Amino acid sequence: MKTKALTRMALLTAIALTIFMVELQLPALTPVPGIKLGLSNIVTVYAVFALGPKNACMILFCRVFLGAVFSGQMSTILYSAAGGGCAILTVIALRRLLRQEQIFVAGVLGAAAHSIGQMAVAVAVTQTPGLAAYLPIMILAGMISGALTGLCAQFLVERLR
Repeated sequence: MKTKALTRMALLTAIALTIFMVELQLPALTPVPGIKLGLSNIVTVYAVFALGPKNACMILFCRVFLGAVFSGQMSTILYSAAGGGCAILTVIALRRLLRQEQIFVAGVLGAAAHSIGQMAVAVAVTQTPGLAAYLPIMILAGMISGALTGLCAQFLVERLR
């Protein structure tokens, strides 16, 4: 891997991790637990379109691991990895289908996939299938925040090319 690419990936990982840690400090936006803006996903969507799937996956999983370590919430790593993995696979699949002015769609659908991945792990870990009743609320909230993160990523791709 070339030094320039590695440096760019390290900077994007640091930016995503910083955004993640700042967002952890914000008060809950809704009375519904677990709903966040997911602003660090701006970096993930941007990385898929600007750097390619392999580099974006490395950035995402470094951010997930370091986020769990720095926040002291190692128990969340399964949820974050499952949600992030489903989301990035969705964004990667959409990468070839979407034009540059449609990148926000990847944010929306990636956020929905993130919710599904997290819920699958939650049901598996807790052995409580009833948790799935919460999934429509998570998907709706995720798609709203995914539209925001997708639009921001689209803006970055357009401006930083």
